[in-house]
Amino acid sequence: MSFSSEVKTELCQSGMDRLCCTRAEAYGVLLYGNTFTSREVRIITESGSFANRLPVLLDRAFGLRFDRLPGEGDRKYIFQLTDAKKIHQVIDAFGFDSRQSPVLHINFGLLEEECCRAAFLRGAFLAGGSVTEPSKRYHLELVTSHTQASRELLALLTDMGRQPGQTARNGSQVTYFKSGEQIAELLAFIGAPDSAGELSTARAEKELRNDVNRQVNCEAANLDKAVNAAQEQLEAIRRLYALDRVESLSAALKETIVLRETYPELTLNQLAEEFEPPITKSCLNHRLRKLVELSRA
Repeated sequence: MSFSSEVKTELCQSGMDRLCCTRAEAYGVLLYGNTFTSREVRIITESGSFANRLPVLLDRAFGLRFDRLPGEGDRKYIFQLTDAKKIHQVIDAFGFDSRQSPVLHINFGLLEEECCRAAFLRGAFLAGGSVTEPSKRYHLELVTSHTQASRELLALLTDMGRQPGQTARNGSQVTYFKSGEQIAELLAFIGAPDSAGELSTARAEKELRNDVNRQVNCEAANLDKAVNAAQEQLEAIRRLYALDRVESLSAALKETIVLRETYPELTLNQLAEEFEPPITKSCLNHRLRKLVELSRA
């Protein structure tokens, strides 16, 4: 089961005790379903959990039954209302004139309470939403064919302090989130706290892996830099021997040559500890730079 399917299964466990929230969820389903006009309502889904919830939702919200239910063995679940009286009853419940198109606007008067907003967004996600596997990337989207409803959803989410993006795709309007933190917060808000927790855990694991990789890469880069520096220093020492200049060097530089040749693999910090008494990294670095300069003179 995909993560998106898991989220929908969890959302379908939400109760339908309050009529206002039940109708708000049905409103989100209708606006983000396949068809919602004064002549037809059609909702198509591949989610078994959502398919089981839909008839109950329609009954609790409006006291109605679908005119068409899915057939046994259908790969996709198709629900349909074609009875004009039933459709008009639904449209009237949302505060629209049933003689006009009900899909042009979101009636914000039905979504004044936070619980109703959560229910509306839950319905929108169940009918037209999806979310990617959090181990791969962060992307949640709500897709509808109703342009004005999509614009007003953007306004609703913005008013709630969310920051979604919006785009058009193949004639549909897409409202989306790409922030793992915002997606987790939204899932928890609409009734999927377990899925939100799973996403947050995946986020933390991914960030930990990224931190470890950055640290490993940084350490590897530092090691490469130290190895290259040591090779340069050893080359300088070999040139000084070839030029017969080692004997004329100070005792401090001679000691540095001996220890560098003895411990070519040590970092500057480690090598500085081998002196008697130990010297600072800065002092050792100064001596090694001096040897390189003398070898080039």
